[in-house]
Amino acid sequence: MLAPLALAVPRVGSHDGYTRLVFNLPKAATSTVKVSGQSVTVRLNVKLPAEQGALNAPGVTAYAVAGGTVTVTLAKGHASAKASVLPAASGQPARLVIDVPTSVAASRIPSTPQARSTPAPARTPTPAAVTRPAGSGTTFRPRVVLDAGHGGIDPGMVSRWVTEKELTLAIAMRVRAELVKHGIDVVMVRETDRHLSKDKRTDLDMRSRLATTGTVSAFVSIHVNAAGASAQGIETYYFGQPLAGGDRSQAVRENGGGSVGQELTRQAANSAQNLLGDILAQAKVAFSRQLAQKVQANLISATGAVNRGVHTDTFYVIRNPTTAAILTEIGFGTSPSEGPRLANDAYRDRIAQAIARAILDFLNTK
Repeated sequence: MLAPLALAVPRVGSHDGYTRLVFNLPKAATSTVKVSGQSVTVRLNVKLPAEQGALNAPGVTAYAVAGGTVTVTLAKGHASAKASVLPAASGQPARLVIDVPTSVAASRIPSTPQARSTPAPARTPTPAAVTRPAGSGTTFRPRVVLDAGHGGIDPGMVSRWVTEKELTLAIAMRVRAELVKHGIDVVMVRETDRHLSKDKRTDLDMRSRLATTGTVSAFVSIHVNAAGASAQGIETYYFGQPLAGGDRSQAVRENGGGSVGQELTRQAANSAQNLLGDILAQAKVAFSRQLAQKVQANLISATGAVNRGVHTDTFYVIRNPTTAAILTEIGFGTSPSEGPRLANDAYRDRIAQAIARAILDFLNTK
């Protein structure tokens, strides 16, 4: 599930050419839409709790929810919007989606929305920001889930210089300390050397399920790479099909290795293929890509490491989160050059600061 259905606070994303508001609904609904002046009013045949608040995104300034009526106030110069009610699908609840064009030309052309309008074909926009509006009388505090990869009975990568489960926890704890300084609510998948379950599938599910509520703004899983002695560099992933010709052993290893890793990778690959059929899943992919790009750029700038780029792959732990979710490989613990650096406290601080600053930038937090 996404956010508890008692919440009437929308998720807001600023995309290239439009701003999207998504309201969770308790069930499928019919709707009528009216755009009048600088106000968009959607009337539903379902009841939502009363809520209102300011919006800080292009084209919109405020929202209000009362019973079956959702009202969005448009910014000056905007007089167009489209609304769609999407049925529950792919683990998502029913939801109301309101798109407000933000280009100069489109924002001034009134639309003629229809009841139960059909959403536009799925696309993969690049969002400029992710924002969460405040509810009436409340201040929203962004929440981030940090996953220190492996742990407990699963050490992950082991070399003469570092052990993955120890290094990922050390980095995650440093990232948390920096985020907390800036008012971010941080949920740690683990704070000690432990596993969540002896069964790898269950362990990965439990990690990812921490980020399947609408109160989470981002999920970041931290890992350490392994390969031959010559391999080095940093790379960051978001969920999707691997690039053509890509090496699947990376996802298989992080998904548990052996036959278990192969099976979980196969399941994750099937999920990646199904993403194309859900408009909200496409928004998650766009947000995840943006977060991955910010984390990768910051890490390379802070460390001077080889830039192995941003990629999609079928990592099981970032399959389920219904928010921006990424997995970053902070270096090769097996490298004679990177391994010793990863064991150095000062280098770990630089990595953690880079990840934290990227998350803060993604959340538009100073």
